[in-house]
Amino acid sequence: MVQRSKALHLRARGVNTVPGLYPGCITSGCIWSPIGRRTIGPAASRFGREPVSVVFKVYCLSVMTMVAATYTVVLRYTRTISSTAMYFSTTAVCVTEVIKLFLSLGMLTKEAGSFGRLKASIVEHVFQCPKELLKLSVPSVVYAIQNNMAFIALSNLDAAVYQVTYQLKIPCTALCMVLMLNRSLSRLQWLSVCMLCGGVALVQWKPAEATKVQVEQNPFWGFMAIAIAVFCSGFAGVYFEKVLKSSDTSLWVRNIQMYLSGIVVTLAVVYMTEGTQVIQKGFFYGYTPWVCFAVFLASVGGLYTSVVVKYTDNIMKGFSAAAAIVLSTVASVALFGLQITVNFASGAMLVCISIYLYGLPKQDTTKLPRADKDAKQKLITV
Repeated sequence: MVQRSKALHLRARGVNTVPGLYPGCITSGCIWSPIGRRTIGPAASRFGREPVSVVFKVYCLSVMTMVAATYTVVLRYTRTISSTAMYFSTTAVCVTEVIKLFLSLGMLTKEAGSFGRLKASIVEHVFQCPKELLKLSVPSVVYAIQNNMAFIALSNLDAAVYQVTYQLKIPCTALCMVLMLNRSLSRLQWLSVCMLCGGVALVQWKPAEATKVQVEQNPFWGFMAIAIAVFCSGFAGVYFEKVLKSSDTSLWVRNIQMYLSGIVVTLAVVYMTEGTQVIQKGFFYGYTPWVCFAVFLASVGGLYTSVVVKYTDNIMKGFSAAAAIVLSTVASVALFGLQITVNFASGAMLVCISIYLYGLPKQDTTKLPRADKDAKQKLITV
């Protein structure tokens, strides 16, 4: 009777229950599966975020902000200020994919717990699943385009302008979620999307100029590169989410599948665009400690974001994006001589506000379904 009342109580709160793993125990829909699998069921989405202290959340937020801002500024520095021979951006994108592959292998090794289970998982999901590799080659190609566009954009736009304009990934992702995943947006989210587009339009109306940059720049090509990058980011992100939800395969296994395809794609891009020069000068021509640092940040940043998503909410991620814009602006003024204009300041402020509004949780004003009411009534009578 106690077990039955517990189950009814949980169902009345909208939590699906299944028999527990131990006698006398009820679990809220959380089913763990062997290596190469992930948590499935409602609990995976509702209770996936583990309770952590505020200090740890602030730490995650601070590191994510610093990585995002530092990567943008360092990459801009290597493309415009560094006096050494210019490196090949396509090789940097390829090296980034290789590092991500090894980092994902390390995380999968930790998840597996033993080398034997790791080997079995890789053989099962990589060598015996060519269709899955082909499926993951779609986001690999799109991400390769996005990463190469980022180099073109930061070669033609200031880091702060890039950071603000790149927030267009939010409406692009929202549009892809509506079309591909049948998600819905609240009125406040649609309003914030319009505000964000208006803020970006203000920033791009007359882009702020940097006085310390000596290389020739084309703001129009920079904006076009960002436009392509944000569309690629939105589509690839939603596509990858759809692939993850279509099976119970581990996130790290999916990452390995995607990065293997990504390495092949980026290598092809290297030799199709700059193959002759790479053969003559070498794959790592022009690499400096700053270039290596930028590649490292690009590799770690994407994987660290998944940790931040697990332990923080949308509001904190919105603050992180706004803080990254502020830090990039301060660094651009100091390093590149960025001249702040009224349009830039107003647009950046509007973008920061819209990011905050977009991340606010939806208010649940709906009433309990009839089935839940009946379950709640039964609970009272038990």
